[in-house]
Amino acid sequence: MSRSSAKQHNTDTQQESSQAPLIEHLIELRSRLMRAVVAILVIFLGLYAFANDIYAFVAEPLMALLPDGSQMIATEVASPFLAPFKLTLVVAVFIAVPVVLHQAWAFVAPGLYDREKTLAVPLLVSSVALFYAGAAFAYYAVFPLLFAFFTQTGPDDITVMTDINQYLNFVLKLFFAFGVAFEIPIATFLLVLSGATTVESLSRKRPYIVLCCFVVGMLLTPPDVVSQSLLAVPMYLLYEIGLLLGRIVRNRRAREAS
Repeated sequence: MSRSSAKQHNTDTQQESSQAPLIEHLIELRSRLMRAVVAILVIFLGLYAFANDIYAFVAEPLMALLPDGSQMIATEVASPFLAPFKLTLVVAVFIAVPVVLHQAWAFVAPGLYDREKTLAVPLLVSSVALFYAGAAFAYYAVFPLLFAFFTQTGPDDITVMTDINQYLNFVLKLFFAFGVAFEIPIATFLLVLSGATTVESLSRKRPYIVLCCFVVGMLLTPPDVVSQSLLAVPMYLLYEIGLLLGRIVRNRRAREAS
């Protein structure tokens, strides 16, 4: 074999060896994604028989405030089927979040250091718990106040007849908004932990943070002061919790360094 042929052979061998790990990672990623999708489908199939009951549970905060005999309406032909179907699918994804995150963790964990693994697990668990807490806060604390405000401030001669699809889109938006808002302590903690900023710097920016919280509340909630405040105030309090966690980690690192 000539020198040029041998060199070309070595180059091809190196390319094949470098492509092999990539293919293995893609196969592993596909496998993890398929497991997550299967988990969602299994939960969805188990819940679909109760789709109407699930919708009735989500609609309860509004229906409890309406006069006796009131009901929702469907302005589209397929809404009586699609609205509970969509809600059940969202609930299935919501319940399957731990499984999805576990699959994501199993995929990325082999590439992490032991210290990163020790930190990542509590952060993942905390993120899921905080998202669930945000959705629960929206359902049990925000919805009753919000719907009471909406139903009592309108003209007396107006009958509230909410479309089931519009109502679903409204509450899902609020569930998502409060779930994401409750992730603020994790985001603040990670910013401090990564060194992207400091606790002192974030503390000096409190006035801007308060303004940003109300701007986000204005964008993610209906255009009224009540719902905006119900989102903005918890966001700011959660921001302060993130600063507190950042201080704890900073002091612990200072003690370990000394």
